[in-house]
Amino acid sequence: MIKKNSKYIKNIFNNVSYKYDFFNNLFSLGLHFLWKKKLISLLKPKNGEVWADLCCGTGDMTFLLDKLLNPNGKVFGVDISEKLLKIAQKKSQKLENTVIYWENKDIFDLDTRLIKFDGICMSYGLRNLKNVEDGIKKVFLLLKDNGRAGFLDFNHSKENSLSSIFQKLYLRFIVVPISGLFNLKEEYTYIENSIKTFPMGAKLIYLAKKIGFKKVRYMKLFGGQMGILILKK
Repeated sequence: MIKKNSKYIKNIFNNVSYKYDFFNNLFSLGLHFLWKKKLISLLKPKNGEVWADLCCGTGDMTFLLDKLLNPNGKVFGVDISEKLLKIAQKKSQKLENTVIYWENKDIFDLDTRLIKFDGICMSYGLRNLKNVEDGIKKVFLLLKDNGRAGFLDFNHSKENSLSSIFQKLYLRFIVVPISGLFNLKEEYTYIENSIKTFPMGAKLIYLAKKIGFKKVRYMKLFGGQMGILILKK
């Protein structure tokens, strides 16, 4: 059983922070950049808008948003892991004229009375929240009317489907053993376990509509290995 509490998740990502970018590139063969760009292109951020990249990690999507929102917009990069956020902040110091504001917080601690966003994105974060439905609801409350949100994460395929079998084999016999060479076996074993409890696409659509989103779309990427959820309030 997974310990889905904020402290446990924070510790996992603090522990993997020093190899986070390296492993993302290695295990996805660099494709995670393309999937993130796909998500951003579907959301269509505009110069002058205010956006949030929740569970921003080391800032891949935060920087993509910054390019599109600059110079008149704002983007907030929010993550519970202070070590991942420090890496993101260090990267941003090499850039000029950014409109990025970094927040080291659990997304559930963001005050919906203080700020509303035109758009919100989250890559590989929704699955790690202590409660997926509550996470989608929090995003709903943080959005302005007609605001849009997008989530990129592993797609939870049907049990014993080719996609599910490939996913399990890849994680179990490639990802976990390699991460174990860096004493991170427990942290990357968590990924497979977290997918088991992550809702399938149809359930994510149901939850989003139940919460109140007017437009909901779910699409699969890379042979069903990844999924994108697009929402409009």
